[in-house]
This record gives sequence, C-alpha cells and structure tokens, in this order.
Amino acid sequence: MEHHRLNKTLLEEEETPQEAVANPDYEHPNVTLIAAASENDALGKDNGLLWHIREDLQRFKELTCGHAIIMGRKTFESLPKALPNRTNIVITRNNDYQATGIVCCSSLEEALDLAKDDPQPFIIGGGQIYQQAMPFAHTLELTRVHDHFEADTFFPTIDPTIWQEVWRETHPKSDNQPLAYTFITYKKIATS
Repeated sequence: MEHHRLNKTLLEEEETPQEAVANPDYEHPNVTLIAAASENDALGKDNGLLWHIREDLQRFKELTCGHAIIMGRKTFESLPKALPNRTNIVITRNNDYQATGIVCCSSLEEALDLAKDDPQPFIIGGGQIYQQAMPFAHTLELTRVHDHFEADTFFPTIDPTIWQEVWRETHPKSDNQPLAYTFITYKKIATS
C-alpha cells in the first residue's frame, strides 16, 4: 500500500519555511506540479484521503520515476520511506532534520537548485508547497476527480490565462472505481 500512503501526502497541510517565498525571477526549464484534485480543488481533509484511485497512483509512479521529487516535511513523513528511483528533496525549517534517502533544504528555490540537473523535477505536495511552486512551474500533471468534496487542503486555482490544457484522458465510473476522473496536462502559456 505504499502508493496509497503516497497519495495521502498530496493532501496534507505543510509547514511553510519563511525563506520559501516564491521568486518568479528564478528559472528552471521544466518544473512540474503533480496532484490529484476534485472539481472544487480539494486535495484532502484532516490529513486523510478523499479517494483511492489505483490508476492515479500508477501514473504518479510512471511520471516521477527517475526524477527529483520535491515535497514538504509533513508530506515526506507520511511516506513509509524515501520513494525509490527518485531524488527525494524535502523542504523544512528544521536545520537538523535527517532521514535516510533524502536531501534537505530550507526553501523552494534551494530545492529547485538541488534539482537543477534534472530535466523535469516534480513538486508533489502538500497544499502550501503547491501554492509556492505555481510561479515556478511550466507543467501541471493533474488528475481531476469529477466530484466535490469537503476538504481543508486545496490545490491552487488554475488560471486559464496562464495555463493551457494540452492533453486529457477521461476515465468514467466503473464497477471497480466509483469515481470518474480525468488525467490532464497543462502547459504554461508563453508570454512575449
């Protein structure tokens, strides 16, 4: 159930390092945010899952394997261990924080600098880290769950003047999956 626990991390409230304020002048060629959110942008409630979609967890693994994954400390602590075949970068205010298989830093910019050699680092949560990362991102990989949920953690609103949908794959409800969902890829609209 490692993937089940991983999805839980996408919905937790994260600590917000003071130094992690987004600087839109900082550039990385292809920062990607990856998340699953409902129609009302809900990620989770009370640090708990709102749904379990096996295909979403499989897609997360396929897309992030071999890349850097950037997360807040609470997200990392909800994992059973550092995710294999990925560089696990954890943002935390605690300068003494240590765990096997991770690299720690104190800001989103520092995390992106640590991932500078990766052609596509992924931001994997939680809610505040997503919010901070939006100005840096060039791609959004979103699983849109077609229902509304009561929640206390939300994905940032996707502004259609900034983000353009470039791909989608819809999955209707089934006997094995009571929720309809759509995989959607967004790209940031180039400004001249």
